[in-house]
Amino acid sequence: MIVRSAVLETSGAARPYYESSPLSVREVELDAPGDHEILVKVEAAGLCHSDLSVVNGDRVRPLPMALGHEAAGVTGLTVGDHVVMVYVPSCGSCSYCRDGQPALCQPGAESNGKGELLGGGRRLRADDGSEIHHHLGVSAFAEYAVVHESSAVRVDKRVPFDVAALFGCAMATGYGSVVRTAGVRSGDSVVIVGAGGVGLAAVIAAVAAEASDVTVVDPVESKRSRALELGATRAIAPDEAADIVRSELDGGADWVFEAVGSTRVMEQAFGLTRRGGTTVFIGLPHPNAELHLPALTIIAESRTVKGSYMGSSRPQEDIPQMAELWLDGRLPVERLISGHRPLDEINEAMEALADGTALRQIIHPHHVGDAVAPAGE
Repeated sequence: MIVRSAVLETSGAARPYYESSPLSVREVELDAPGDHEILVKVEAAGLCHSDLSVVNGDRVRPLPMALGHEAAGVTGLTVGDHVVMVYVPSCGSCSYCRDGQPALCQPGAESNGKGELLGGGRRLRADDGSEIHHHLGVSAFAEYAVVHESSAVRVDKRVPFDVAALFGCAMATGYGSVVRTAGVRSGDSVVIVGAGGVGLAAVIAAVAAEASDVTVVDPVESKRSRALELGATRAIAPDEAADIVRSELDGGADWVFEAVGSTRVMEQAFGLTRRGGTTVFIGLPHPNAELHLPALTIIAESRTVKGSYMGSSRPQEDIPQMAELWLDGRLPVERLISGHRPLDEINEAMEALADGTALRQIIHPHHVGDAVAPAGE
């Protein structure tokens, strides 16, 4: 079938992206699903820094590539099922999958690195017949997508598509890092450095876990305000963080989450962690970046440093659970959404993400025009 999709031919385009237009929205051919694959009509797709990192070249991916990895839509698992797409397909049989760590699935990581689906190969082609790579097994900035069956999780139809889309990445990562990686408990103190979509998802999770204190650190005032609206105890600028956290939290927090992907910020997050506490790194830094931490402090203060990819989540369990929590009013995920755009405005949306003014923007592939209502309305 012929579908409209946002395709990246080369990375490293000059900003602003609404002028350089690194992504071209054009018609591509989408093959029918193969074994263990399904066709999804994409209703809403979130724009994430993982998309931006491919555009700006921080994450090297095989090109051309159809971008987008955080989405929800309608599929034919059973006619009309609503599904959330997951950006790490899982084979179910490797040692990581058997151990309950599907986010670390080895075949899934290999297929994502090649720009293929888990079953091998690609299902997207340009009009000259050349293949187009898949982004993280999803390629959601398109009207339709073919994904491996493990990349789609059924979700309650009462959850609007724009909210459901965020369960696949922002919430899987932010919520998962708090609940799965850290296991934050009632009474724990938490600091979250970086108040983008993933960082604020971690705020939502920490509040739901009844942490005694949730401090957010971010240089952007509007993001700090949003953190307070979501239940954070305080929201402060980076240059104030060390003094305030150490004085208010008796030397530091039990859990500190870094959600930026900057080694400088990762080092700052480590410095905000108390003796015996744990620093959790969520953001993805440049592949060549190196992190420098005081080795003696890790040992002498019994510190723990942990990485958290996709929040250590188990999507088939966690996404339906998050949906139920949202329906119960305990996870205000809709507050992470800062705008809705048609697919043709993908480059404008990418620039808004790059300049730091946007949280989670929702792309609606089937909408044509200027004003876009939230999916489900």
